[in-house]
Amino acid sequence: GPDTFKFFRAMGVPLRTLYGQTELLGAYTLHRHDDVDPDTTGVPMADTVEIRIDDPDANGVGEIVVRHPNMFLGYYKNPEASKADLRDGWMLSGDAGYFNKAKQLVVIDRIKDLAETAQGDRFSPQYIENKLKFSPYIAETVVLGAGRDYLAAIICIRYSIVSKWAEKNRISFTTYTDLASRSEVYALLHKEVEGVNATLPPAQRIAKFMLLYKELDADDGELTRTRKVRRNVINEKYAEIINSIYSGRKDIDIDTVIRFQDGTTQRIQTTLQVITLADGDRTAEAAE
Repeated sequence: GPDTFKFFRAMGVPLRTLYGQTELLGAYTLHRHDDVDPDTTGVPMADTVEIRIDDPDANGVGEIVVRHPNMFLGYYKNPEASKADLRDGWMLSGDAGYFNKAKQLVVIDRIKDLAETAQGDRFSPQYIENKLKFSPYIAETVVLGAGRDYLAAIICIRYSIVSKWAEKNRISFTTYTDLASRSEVYALLHKEVEGVNATLPPAQRIAKFMLLYKELDADDGELTRTRKVRRNVINEKYAEIINSIYSGRKDIDIDTVIRFQDGTTQRIQTTLQVITLADGDRTAEAAE
């Protein structure tokens, strides 16, 4: 994560990020030694390296396409694959990205994994989720917004860390659900989400978030065994909560039963708060 990157640089380790593909003779972008941004992959290594963004949206997000004199000529004995990935001497990377204001390349995801808002703004849910999970207080998160007017996030606190933080700050609680509902915890996570938003372009920022009353669990089908979010399951299982977020409600009453691995059950009665971020005020209000 960015904090780890900055930590090593502060210790004098000259870390820099690079980006490339085997077909293009390895890396072809790199940070300049005096201009290192952990959220980007730098700039072209040479004047002969040409990079463009194909089919960009209104915010410049599209497919990264590259060419330079030392790139490959095609795939060995596979003209069909060569034809698919090479166009007029340009290599289609299959990666999605954009150039920031400093003209540095930002790589966010595979182009096929991007989602679009109702306005046609592209974003990578996984890219934003990973940024949020760099926070020690966030265990899992699901970024919403495909086909919607703005982005929102369902967040699961990292109980082991947040509970110690709560004890240190003399905040009483009984269970995960109780802790996740505390206003002090919402304030803590508010700062974390705002910090991530500050590293993202406006169209990719979280406008609203809420803290879920339970952890996402692979045994409930919400995650794969490798801890990847099953978006279809989340959208179906928490449809009422998601619709409430986008309908403009500030509080969502929950009365449900959860089942544990040992077969026991627990009734959950709580109220979820929907927090609107400063950056999302105008977008959310206009949509509602």
